[in-house]
Amino acid sequence: MELSPGALMGPLLMLLSFVGLGFIAAQRLKIDPRPIATLLVYLIAPLTIFRALMNGGPTPQYLVLTLALFILVSLLALLVHRFTQHRFGPQEGALLAFSSGTGNTGYFGLPVALILLPPEGVTLYLFCMLGINLYEFTVGFYLSARGHFSIRQSLIKISRLPLIYAFLFALLLSSLNVTLPTALTSSLDVFPATYTLLGMMIIGMTLSQVTLAAWDTRFIAACVGLRYIVWPAATFVAVVLLQILMPLPTELAMAILLLGVVPMASNVVVVAMELGIQPQKGALAVLVTTLMAPLLIPFYLGVMLRATGLG
Repeated sequence: MELSPGALMGPLLMLLSFVGLGFIAAQRLKIDPRPIATLLVYLIAPLTIFRALMNGGPTPQYLVLTLALFILVSLLALLVHRFTQHRFGPQEGALLAFSSGTGNTGYFGLPVALILLPPEGVTLYLFCMLGINLYEFTVGFYLSARGHFSIRQSLIKISRLPLIYAFLFALLLSSLNVTLPTALTSSLDVFPATYTLLGMMIIGMTLSQVTLAAWDTRFIAACVGLRYIVWPAATFVAVVLLQILMPLPTELAMAILLLGVVPMASNVVVVAMELGIQPQKGALAVLVTTLMAPLLIPFYLGVMLRATGLG
């Protein structure tokens, strides 16, 4: 399978235009991004996940994927946190740990998945992505908060995150075979697009406040290394091991490989803004990895698909 940089230009330009809109909004309209970050964390993200679960019809097999990704990325983030906590400042180390367990699987990765994968593959990708989203607002949020708050304060903040309760409520309704009214499901359709739009705009809003002092070469190099060296290697090894242990569907293998090559998550900026931990540095790192994506994604996927016999 060949994937050219041109195939990614549409999604990339759309996402970058949202970043530009955020930059203009902050510069010209003097919009404060912090209330938008709070809105994303406490309202829009939970409703987006709730809708995805209710529409996706979670099965035990799909939820195993979600749990497996949640455990894997949580272990990776904890490992990075242990390795970086004495090599970077508390806030930079916390931001690195958070970013190491996640990627832009939704805003950027999902449009690419729709190009690459058949419908069954997109469903597998979505439930893998859900495990990463759960990490962001549980273990990842805790690691980020520990860069600025005590253990007790961090746990209190996690207990107040509605995404956890939205996830559990959706599982409860699905287990009881409850179907939402059509009018309600139609109303929830606006949230994924809103999540993408505001999630990318907040990067531009944060970049509008960036000064040259915010550029940290060591921090950004670490972010790029985690995103474009550690993650591709980890997903490639995972696919090879799974192929040895069991018959691995091609769609699942490609979904896992795609998770490993997307740029840094925009939620790095959202969480950093909400917790007040170096959002400017996070925004610069997200922008750098996003600009690298159109060249690196086709290269990495081409190499890994051929190496695993899928290409």
